[in-house]
Amino acid sequence: MFKGSKRDAESKKSKVLDVDASMQGSLVFKDPVDLKISGQFEGSLDTRGNLTVGENASVNAEVKGENVTICGKVVGDIITTSKLTLSRTARIIGDIKTPVLKVEEGAVLQGNCQMVSGDEPSSKKKEILNSKQLAEYLEVDSDEVNEWIKNRKIPAFKESDEWKFDKAKIDAWVVSEKIK
Repeated sequence: MFKGSKRDAESKKSKVLDVDASMQGSLVFKDPVDLKISGQFEGSLDTRGNLTVGENASVNAEVKGENVTICGKVVGDIITTSKLTLSRTARIIGDIKTPVLKVEEGAVLQGNCQMVSGDEPSSKKKEILNSKQLAEYLEVDSDEVNEWIKNRKIPAFKESDEWKFDKAKIDAWVVSEKIK
């Protein structure tokens, strides 16, 4: 009688997928998972369930998820539908959008924060530019754009080995006079 109960309890335990490697690409989970990134990841993450970026992890990606906990470094925007937790060791360069935000003392956010409820209508479609389009839009040489990317002076993200730029963020970047 007790063995069956123990087995049932064990089968109900959450299974954690712990990725401790260097990875590139797009990860999309349609079903809820408990995912922990402990190594390096570059690309895009779209998860259901719980996502944890470990203390020694380095993520260069746009992150979308339900419950997200950041303990390491993330370069890219983070959008959650439920809750975002930033531990004391979290380092984020990018914008965040979440209905609930928990920030421990010591966490660093270099970007904008929007706290929105899940029932608010989503904003209009982002206009995304590639490097060539950005150079034309800003009327600069593409070498200048590449230098900004190299020195992490411009808001950018990588998608399929190509740098991309959110036009609205570029406009804000230009207005803030970070372009020099």
